[in-house]
Amino acid sequence: MWPEVLSVAGFAIASALIPLINIEAIVALAATQGHAPTWLIVVVSSVGQMVGKLFWYYGGREVERFGFVARRMEKPRARAALERWRCRTEGRPWFTAGLLLVSSVVGIPPYAVIAVLAGALRVPLVVFLVTGLVGRAVRFAAVVGGAAAVVSWW
Repeated sequence: MWPEVLSVAGFAIASALIPLINIEAIVALAATQGHAPTWLIVVVSSVGQMVGKLFWYYGGREVERFGFVARRMEKPRARAALERWRCRTEGRPWFTAGLLLVSSVVGIPPYAVIAVLAGALRVPLVVFLVTGLVGRAVRFAAVVGGAAAVVSWW
């Protein structure tokens, strides 16, 4: 059981950093194998994803230190876009939390992008982590439920 759980955790962290790795497929496969409780797979994959997304979040907090980003942010259009997001979220904690939660469940806009934006906008870390953990758990529970439904057809 534990090798599978640790593998899911490792893949969850890697998939948070490298979006080409499909964690949903890995979660579905792990859940259908039956070696570990599905709730444990959901929890481990959610925590692993958020560990990986923390790199994006903290990268967003320091985004202007990177030369290519700083040059891009000098452009009026990029600066205006960031300012629009700042106006949308500043002083509206429920909107910000809702946006983070929806993105972490649905993946639209991509959660990696939202993680960087949350860092750049200085969203409180607790809000980012709680909404992300809840959202990812809902997402992975849906994946596990869907996988179980498909497997039961055969």
